[in-house]
Amino acid sequence: MASPHGPNVLLTGTPGTGKSTLGRELAQRACLNYVNIGEMAKERELYDGWDDEYECHVLNEDRVVDELEDQMQQGGNVVDYHGCDFFPERWFDIVFVLRTDNSVLYERLEHRGYTGKKLQENVQCEIFQTILDEAREAYKIEIVHELPSNTPGDMEENIERILLWLEQWKLTH
Repeated sequence: MASPHGPNVLLTGTPGTGKSTLGRELAQRACLNYVNIGEMAKERELYDGWDDEYECHVLNEDRVVDELEDQMQQGGNVVDYHGCDFFPERWFDIVFVLRTDNSVLYERLEHRGYTGKKLQENVQCEIFQTILDEAREAYKIEIVHELPSNTPGDMEENIERILLWLEQWKLTH
């Protein structure tokens, strides 16, 4: 979906892989809108309820899509969320899946206060590349890119790589 306001970029990956840190910095440097789905859902109460087992809200995906439709059609957005298969395929020009080594991810999630089943299942999600597979199934394979996200150096390299892609996109659109 070519847009005069720029491309739409999806940053996805297991919780704790660095999507929000990368997304905020990328949006600022590239002059794009940053959309954190978790924050948006909280502000606009886009939930279907509460999950006691995982101690988190249950996202109403249809309402999220409805809320974002106009903004996504205008383009120029960096969307950050740990899931991706419910977004319309037409929304994104490129999808980046952040990946983190298990030991690094475990420490990050533990630092966030994740424990028990929630901690274990998120680490397993990363081990089994669940989000990467989900992205590859939901979008054209050529727009899905896997990026390492273990260190601050990785983050800087990822930002530079995405900025280069954005420059190339501008030249061809």
